[in-house]
Amino acid sequence: MAGRIPEDFINEVRDSVDIVDVIGQYVSLEKRGKDYVGLCPFHQEKTPSFSVNQQKQFFYCFGCHRGGNVFKFMMEKEELTFPESVERVAEMANIPMPASYNNEPVQQNPLVSMHKDAADFYHQILMTTRIGERGLSYAKERELDEDLLKHFDIGYAPGNGDVLYTFLKEKGYSEEQLIESGLFVQSQDGRLFDRFRDRLMFPMKDETGHPVAFSGRRISNNDKEPKYLNSPETSIFTKSKLLFHFSEAKKVARKEGHLILFEGHMDVVSAYKAGIKSGIASMGTSLTQDQVYMIRRITNNVVINYDGDAPGVSAAERAVGLFKQAGNFNLGIVVLPEKLDPDEYVKKYGPERYQQEIKGAISPTDFYLLRLKQKYNLNNEREKMAYLNDAMTEIASLASPVEQDIYLQRLGKESGVSTDALKASLSRARRRQRRVKQHTSQMQGEMPPEQLPYAEILPPESQVSQIPPKAEKAQQRLLYAYIGSDEARSYLLKNGFVFPSPEYQQAATAWLDYVETHDKISLSGFLDFVPEQLQSIIVSTDMAQMPGEITLGELDEQVAAINLCKIDEEIGKLQQQIEEARRKGDSQSLLTLTQQILRLRQLKKEEEEGLSGRSK
Repeated sequence: MAGRIPEDFINEVRDSVDIVDVIGQYVSLEKRGKDYVGLCPFHQEKTPSFSVNQQKQFFYCFGCHRGGNVFKFMMEKEELTFPESVERVAEMANIPMPASYNNEPVQQNPLVSMHKDAADFYHQILMTTRIGERGLSYAKERELDEDLLKHFDIGYAPGNGDVLYTFLKEKGYSEEQLIESGLFVQSQDGRLFDRFRDRLMFPMKDETGHPVAFSGRRISNNDKEPKYLNSPETSIFTKSKLLFHFSEAKKVARKEGHLILFEGHMDVVSAYKAGIKSGIASMGTSLTQDQVYMIRRITNNVVINYDGDAPGVSAAERAVGLFKQAGNFNLGIVVLPEKLDPDEYVKKYGPERYQQEIKGAISPTDFYLLRLKQKYNLNNEREKMAYLNDAMTEIASLASPVEQDIYLQRLGKESGVSTDALKASLSRARRRQRRVKQHTSQMQGEMPPEQLPYAEILPPESQVSQIPPKAEKAQQRLLYAYIGSDEARSYLLKNGFVFPSPEYQQAATAWLDYVETHDKISLSGFLDFVPEQLQSIIVSTDMAQMPGEITLGELDEQVAAINLCKIDEEIGKLQQQIEEARRKGDSQSLLTLTQQILRLRQLKKEEEEGLSGRSK
């Protein structure tokens, strides 16, 4: 499995990093007991089921059943081969790859490589060529200095129609790959032309920092051209699952404790220039559940700073609703004065005042009440009553009684209505919400699981155990003992025990081979030795809550439990055959099957008596 990379080097790399630090770049982990837990990066969930064991250096998700060591995580998260994952982790540990391996570079997805080449090409044109001076002049007008241009890898696409096409063609990309990339448009006669022309180019990077798309800002005054032109969706780019600057911002978020959500990438750039490093933005579209989940894996502290105009405030309102639906977010909202967007505000008032605006972000309730005031004429008594009723509905949804009381006191002072009257109104609003919640719960109980919000993604059917839960638990316990105790393993082998599930038996056989062929034995190292389909079984077995030591008597008990399950399963099959024989009137088969069931029941009785005797 190690391929061309020496096994000693693989062990050195694995031992040189802490899996908690590596996974912590993708998931916000919290220490709970001996393990770290967080939201799974491989499927959506509301309650954390993703666990990382620092002592044994592996991870496991109790929801989707993925598990393994640091190499397996990188393979799953970044869609890497095993050698590529070793190379990536070695890079994190500042360990150079062996010279023999470097001579045979791993092939990357050609579309990802192409976008990296295109991003470098555009950036070089902007920074070093005469043809790029037009783009550089525009960048300076927008107050984008050299540090910003380098940090965001900003480039320039010249006005010529085939500059990028010619460059990439010479790099060896095929016509089919160029068409698939989305970087070109095709004429009626089949010729390809650069999609982006005379535009300042912003690479859109995936979570791991690889460019997968572009957004081009028009620098001419031609209003017939769109102000921003984005890449179409491709096999490597889905706009609803990408956040601009996410790969960089998530690193800062762990230090600063939050992410700041903007509407567009220019807002992120302007905020970065003003000292706000943890900014992210969607691709000019409304926020999606996928993007919310990406954010939630990193932090639950989010500041929303959309444009201050009416569309921006409405978009912020929708985003707040989406975060509330996901639950467990600590939200702050910034509404800039004079309907300014962040870029305009920074230019007008400077970085320090903008940072103060971010620090002064208001709560979702304050934001909602502020919007509500603008909706009604509070000098009109009828509209004032409508405002208070709507405000009570919002305050009633707050979980904290302290928060409710704070807003009631404030509302009473603003409106001149007594606190007692407002509390009575609040009680009615809470009763209404309880009735609605009960009705909604009943309706959701009738819905198929896939239509429920944040439906859990179950493991494929082939991964779901087909044996009874008791037997599965016994197998786990026996495999745990088989791997962890030389005495237990020898005892099971001496008595000819075979795991009923082929996967467990394969894992046991692989452990024997591993122990015989390796001087340095570790569970994390074993995971690199076994086929991928066995890794989750091994990790889930070790992660199960089991006593540390197992006696030979308990081994017998677990084997007996498996045997009892086998007998029950066999009896069940025979009973189905008896029903079939009865329908056919086959008396001879009925007699034979009945005798077989009686023998199995006797065998089960003897097994249970033996189990009872061993437990005394």
